[in-house]
Amino acid sequence: MKIVVFTGAGISAEAGLKTFRGSEGLWETYKIEDVATPEAWERNPQLVIDFYNQRRKQVITTQPTEAHYLLADLEKKYPNMWIITQNIDDLHERAGSKNVIHLHGEIRKVRSSVDPNLIYNQEGWELKIGDTCELGSQLRPHVVWFGEEVPLMELAYEITLQADVFVVIGTSLQVYPAASLAYMISENTDKWLIDPNPSITDTSYTIIKANASEGLRMWKKIMKL
Repeated sequence: MKIVVFTGAGISAEAGLKTFRGSEGLWETYKIEDVATPEAWERNPQLVIDFYNQRRKQVITTQPTEAHYLLADLEKKYPNMWIITQNIDDLHERAGSKNVIHLHGEIRKVRSSVDPNLIYNQEGWELKIGDTCELGSQLRPHVVWFGEEVPLMELAYEITLQADVFVVIGTSLQVYPAASLAYMISENTDKWLIDPNPSITDTSYTIIKANASEGLRMWKKIMKL
């Protein structure tokens, strides 16, 4: 059985990480165009770096939730299981998951601002102006900004199309192209949505109205996994 799990901010919100959307989300405090676009980087790299430094600092001090550990345990039983996540934190990996695709990048990594293939682990939480790659170019957060291509999208499509079971956890399905994964699955795929406030209208999904940890416990019991 090939299981593919598609996770969003809801699974990390349980750990205490601020989401970007919602009534108290980060976009209520910051404007997208000021901190999450290539133009923002060109205009004020210090502000962009400060914004993501704070995100990184919070991630480092946050621990995986029960939901993250439940998924990691499931991967041990089904080694070809994949997690496709919109989240930029590393909580899936820290819980033990190995097969993780980060569609929107990884906050604990940085990359060259001239060559996107030069990616480095960020030691500690603070990236500074003057920190450069091996080409001498300023390092930037390794995240996908609005207006940039999602480089791992094709791989995510390929893996999603192979799914026997597809589980969506904690995502509003409002950010594209990532959200398109939820709608491109084969009719024969067993589809599930775990979310306390589900927004999907696709009736082919079985919906569990619960947060990530509770919902995964319920789902595993139903599936007898």
